Amino acid sequence: MIQVLVADPHVMSRKGWAALLAETPDIRVAAEAANPSETLQKIDAEKPDLLILDLQLNPNPGIDFLNEIRRLHPALPVLVHTALPEEQYGPRILRAGAAGFIPKTAPVDSLLQAVRKSAQGGKFVSHALAEILAFQLEAGPHQAPHETLSNREYQVFCLLAGGKQVSQIAKQLSLSVKTISTFRSRILAKLDMKTNADITRYALKKGLVE
Repeated sequence: MIQVLVADPHVMSRKGWAALLAETPDIRVAAEAANPSETLQKIDAEKPDLLILDLQLNPNPGIDFLNEIRRLHPALPVLVHTALPEEQYGPRILRAGAAGFIPKTAPVDSLLQAVRKSAQGGKFVSHALAEILAFQLEAGPHQAPHETLSNREYQVFCLLAGGKQVSQIAKQLSLSVKTISTFRSRILAKLDMKTNADITRYALKKGLVE
């Protein structure tokens, strides 16, 4: 029996996993968590075989929280199940050590396949993400400029590329406007850009936004 911990800020998502896995003979939800601290507590208490993680927990830790889980519990497989765009976040999430990445729009059979494969030590990616990874591999070892950004810088970069203003990003990430402005300045410097429009054009060219 695969014992699963579901860490998701949305009650309906957690209940959806519980209902889905209740129909399977080999998987069950052992515990649920709604935020990062509760997730870490439940990992210690329940010793799950697999963590199903939505990176948009509050306060929003993004990939940094995945890194922390991997540091504290390197043997625990983590399946990232999130609404974050896979073309933007999928490769970086896998590089951070996730056992798999599956979008919240995935069909039920894919969800079950992802759980079983991840829990058994495999890697699960969608066909779309596999294609993205293949293109990156074909491009060779040269690191694209946006890949030099830290996880938090990349998060801000994606939001800026999507058209959000500094004040909106600060509110969404529960950070100060000054902090987001600092991140923006670092991003522009690292990418040798001057404006948000430059960021958006770059992201469109790289296929990071639509």
